[in-house]
Amino acid sequence: MKVMQKKRGGDKTALEAIDQHKVLAKPAWIRVKGMTSSEVDRLTRVLRDHQLHTVCEEASCPNLGECFKLGTATFMIMGDVCTRRCPFCDVAHGRPGSLDENEPHHLADAIFAMHLRYVVITSVTRDDLEDGGAAHFACCVAEIRNATKEVQVEILVPDFRGNFALALKNLGNCLPDVFNHNLETVPRLYADSRPGARYHDSLRLLHLFKQRFPGIPTKSGLMVGLGETDDEILEVMRHLRAHDCEMLTIGQYLRPSRHHLPVQRYVSPEQFEVFRVAGLEMGFSQVTSGPLVRSSYHADLQAQTVLYT
Repeated sequence: MKVMQKKRGGDKTALEAIDQHKVLAKPAWIRVKGMTSSEVDRLTRVLRDHQLHTVCEEASCPNLGECFKLGTATFMIMGDVCTRRCPFCDVAHGRPGSLDENEPHHLADAIFAMHLRYVVITSVTRDDLEDGGAAHFACCVAEIRNATKEVQVEILVPDFRGNFALALKNLGNCLPDVFNHNLETVPRLYADSRPGARYHDSLRLLHLFKQRFPGIPTKSGLMVGLGETDDEILEVMRHLRAHDCEMLTIGQYLRPSRHHLPVQRYVSPEQFEVFRVAGLEMGFSQVTSGPLVRSSYHADLQAQTVLYT
């Protein structure tokens, strides 16, 4: 029997101070656009008709309305139940069901029906699978390629439980146009914010993928506001470049509910610009940095710098 509940964060030590933490007022530059429009309704119907989930909905992304109105979405495969309990994330956790062998076909049909040219495919973390779901990612990419030759595909993957040899072998069956794996935060905060994940393993995954498939751009994403310092963010950026990561997104962490990690600080637009300029100086080919930036926000525009030059 599948157990499913909404995330209420990680282990007790990570959340002990949540109720006592003073809630910071959102600054003027945090403005989320409304989600009501006929296009939002149309795309939601297409997704439900094809039995699909989007991370836009499941993770309560602040850009859902804007992206849906533009006719874009980030698809979340392998169900909507995660095997981990990261206390910053609003995706449900529990015991996931078996993989849907028809999901790649449904996904390709939906992308064709939505007339998309650039799609992002991500997933819940599936620690119950030997390869972490890598083979299923490859099947989805293959079905999309078969359905339309015009679309470009970015995959945003979990850490595959560290089983990189098998995961990379299976991903190689049908490669994406962009490979994305998020570090999320600085190593000092991993124990509380990313239980089950290892900072250096995530760096290694990006490096190994680039070594094996040098022609495919690699990408990662960071959140700010969990208690890190600006210097720590800059150090992580340097680590990413040392591991051959080419593209980067940096955005503000926004607390999904009172049961999640509190926001420790709101970073100003001016500091996001400092990160962007510093990243370009470090050698990133593309850096998107801003309060409401997410890993897949305007992913097609992010990729243009790398894919079309």
